[in-house]
Amino acid sequence: MQWETVIGLEVHVQLATRSKIFSGASTAFGAEPNTQACAVDLGLPGVLPVLNENAVAMALRFGLAIDAEIPEVSVFERKNYFYPDLPKGYQTSQMAQPIVGRGTVEILLEDGSRKAIRIHHAHLEEDAGKSLHEDFIGMSGIDLNRAGTPLLEIVSEPDMRSAKEASAYLRAIHTLVTYLGISDGNMAEGSMRCDVNVSVRPKGQAAFGTRAEVKNVNSFRFVERAIAFEVERQIDLLEEGGKVVQETRLFDPEADETRSMRTKEEANDYRYFPCPDLLPLMLDSAYVDHQRSLLPELPGTKRERFIEQLGLSTYDADILASDRDTAEYFEQVMAACDDPKLAANWVQGDLSARLNRAGLSIGESPVSAEQLGGLLKRIKDETINGKAAKQVFSDLWERRFENADQVIEIKGLKQVTDSGALAQVIDQVIEANPVQVTQYREATEEKRGKMLGFFVGQVMKASRGTANPQQVNALLKQKLDALC
Repeated sequence: MQWETVIGLEVHVQLATRSKIFSGASTAFGAEPNTQACAVDLGLPGVLPVLNENAVAMALRFGLAIDAEIPEVSVFERKNYFYPDLPKGYQTSQMAQPIVGRGTVEILLEDGSRKAIRIHHAHLEEDAGKSLHEDFIGMSGIDLNRAGTPLLEIVSEPDMRSAKEASAYLRAIHTLVTYLGISDGNMAEGSMRCDVNVSVRPKGQAAFGTRAEVKNVNSFRFVERAIAFEVERQIDLLEEGGKVVQETRLFDPEADETRSMRTKEEANDYRYFPCPDLLPLMLDSAYVDHQRSLLPELPGTKRERFIEQLGLSTYDADILASDRDTAEYFEQVMAACDDPKLAANWVQGDLSARLNRAGLSIGESPVSAEQLGGLLKRIKDETINGKAAKQVFSDLWERRFENADQVIEIKGLKQVTDSGALAQVIDQVIEANPVQVTQYREATEEKRGKMLGFFVGQVMKASRGTANPQQVNALLKQKLDALC
């Protein structure tokens, strides 16, 4: 039987506020356990929550960025369940009236086409604490530092049909929230994680199959692996005559499998009801318009501008626009050298390679955008050739000089374009290699083209890489052919 995969994601994004959603406690990462949980986060008697306005603004900006419906009124509710890392016995969340309604996120598929993924809604909620098992023999420790951290939960429709599409969607969400500045998107620190809803159905069937929810997957790669395993598990189960049970499962990356955690709860299991401590949230048009005015140029708009105005390829534009820091760095380099394609090649090529080897982000680059732009200006005006440019870049990377012009001047890397000076070097190379000259003279025209590279290399070596390669090729061929 032919099977179709159906996937929906619930992405939890930690909002980049300095304090928690209902208290003034810090959200900074890495503090000692239980040092950033105040009385409000712990739900102690007599305390009342106060809504963090910055969390509201960030959620609203996300909704505007995906062109979502923005309701005038949203309501906080209590989601009741009992777990050791939930000290209050309930989570303050939203269900019936979330802050962001229906919208759309576009993803890029492997074949270069695009697909719109519908967003059902996005809602604000507080995070729970964290259970720690590794450092306690036969026991679990509880760290409540995360309790009360503001989250935006983004719930998609079941519009994805493969693990690759799900990964592309997650990357699109990551790109968007980091562009907006509403989250750092650091999945290793838990700033972004997702629950994956997976089901299968016979191809052509309209009704959805029974889904399983895989909880708290925290990397793009793990999302693909978890889905791949879960799809295979469900198909095997159905083809053997069994039934898929609606349940919550956990992905184990070491075993590369999902395992059952508990039977999937329904909404009524949580006994949602409006939070009596928080008034309905009212958003007037003036406030919404103000938040809209704060939106940056979004990734899709930037990508299209790179293609239409700068003449970049779709591939280059997709890569450069996918990260806000990279896009801004590229645009600064381009402004300095006035050559979009040259800037794109170097940012994606030499710079990206060095950053990857050093394990650095583009924001940590030892070579500033202004320095790289200055180097590319010297390539463009033919002050230096490509080989010398790589040496200049290396010196800038090691912070030995302040700018490209210093390196070129002090190290004597200025390209030799004087035909007379080049002719002298070429004559010396021809005189020093009589055997190769004889072989060149006796070779066919086709072989001569290949042998020319030897002489070019010798000239470049003699000129310490400063000769203009195009001139060297032309002059060499002219002199060697004259000897034939």
